[in-house]
Amino acid sequence: MNRPQITALLHQPSQIGDTATSNTLVSRGKARRRVWPVAGAMASLLIVTAACSSNENSAISSTSVVTTLATANTNAIETSDATQAIVVAANAFLDSLTAGERETVLFDFSDTTQRQNWSNLPEGLFQRSGLMWGNLDGDSQLAWLGVLQSVLSDTGYEQVYGEWHADDALAGGGGRLIFGSDYYWVAVIGEPSESTAWQFQFGGHHVTVNATIKGENISLTPSFIGAQPAVYDSQGKKIRPLGSIEDDAYKLVNSLDNTQISTAVLGDSLIDLVLGPGQDGKTIKDQGIVGANLTDEQKVLLLSLIAHYGGLVNKEGAAIRMAELKADLDNTYFAWYGPTDTSNKSGIYFRVTGPSIVIEYSGQEMGGSAADHIHGIYRDPTNDYGARFGAGIS
Repeated sequence: MNRPQITALLHQPSQIGDTATSNTLVSRGKARRRVWPVAGAMASLLIVTAACSSNENSAISSTSVVTTLATANTNAIETSDATQAIVVAANAFLDSLTAGERETVLFDFSDTTQRQNWSNLPEGLFQRSGLMWGNLDGDSQLAWLGVLQSVLSDTGYEQVYGEWHADDALAGGGGRLIFGSDYYWVAVIGEPSESTAWQFQFGGHHVTVNATIKGENISLTPSFIGAQPAVYDSQGKKIRPLGSIEDDAYKLVNSLDNTQISTAVLGDSLIDLVLGPGQDGKTIKDQGIVGANLTDEQKVLLLSLIAHYGGLVNKEGAAIRMAELKADLDNTYFAWYGPTDTSNKSGIYFRVTGPSIVIEYSGQEMGGSAADHIHGIYRDPTNDYGARFGAGIS
């Protein structure tokens, strides 16, 4: 497939804003320009002719990185090109690094300790490995966003971006805990390949994306899907990174009749995650109401809720994943703890379990309102870390 040569600016209109700015971050004894590109449900490329060269004030100083990112936009390529696009984007990121940074960010695929080295805890409570986002220069930051965009759907990317930058609202609090979007870490485990298995991690406080890739197969489980605060302002706009998930969960539980409620709602107050970080390889009992006992309209609501997780991956992967989850819907369970009234802000917990999915969503009472502090997990008991395609952790 022939592609135009892009020597351009990456432009991403979004609810989070429509500008990209840069400033200077001093780290490791040298000044580095930090880029704050915005998220967008519909990322686009503003094509500039080769005569429009970059300058010091540009958010991008390397047209080669942008050219590679344009190639990695999976929404503009054929399905057969999706794996290649991910690998191209990953190699563009690695090529943007110094030799020392490359050595630090790369791990052997056989390093199972690193593959499982993730947590929702903030900097200061958990030791991550790899490269910290705030220590990357502008080109490397932009290249890493290209990796995320090649693997995630538009809505998935926007959601992850919103969760990640919620942490800026907590920054500057003092003490031994360190908050802010700078304190998220990147690790590449195994060499990016179109045929052999490899993995990347991106994560920090309340957000972890674990992507295991082998050929056309992608597993995004286990991943941590959380946010604190759950609602925040950015450039005059209200951001709810997980708002659509919570809204759809309330729609489902409030669609149930009294008999169904007695099966689905298991408690008046929320509970904590069961299969959160550090719980790899464990199982959870199916509880609540099973999909076979829902009406057709309620099944649509359940599938819509599940799609916020199954649809995190790019459109090629999402089509496969959602077909699988839809086929299993009659054997998928929905359980709820806490108030079902949306005006009651004491916090909720819900769970979805099925043959190939575990979703947990749990409000946390520590540090303020449980409605404003969300922990969540997305797992596939058959395919965490790519187990189903031979890449799992034994």
